[in-house]
Amino acid sequence: MPIVVDIDVMLARRKMSVGELADRVGITPANLAVLKNGRAKAVRFTTLAALCEVLECQPGDLLRWEGETPADALPSRTASAGPGS
Repeated sequence: MPIVVDIDVMLARRKMSVGELADRVGITPANLAVLKNGRAKAVRFTTLAALCEVLECQPGDLLRWEGETPADALPSRTASAGPGS
């Protein structure tokens, strides 16, 4: 996914545990782990705002976009479909 979540970086900078952040933000540690590990499909602005408030940072400190490399954008090659392919 081209969106990278850097919550772990901010946690390390603030010397804060995932459990403490989850408590202070008001979400479960499991939901925070889903977000932190990049498995979330979406994040509510209220949650993002709470994360920023607790971590004293900007949304751009937590989220960044990494474009696909040309190799990632190409369809994977499979075995040929038959003669003449």
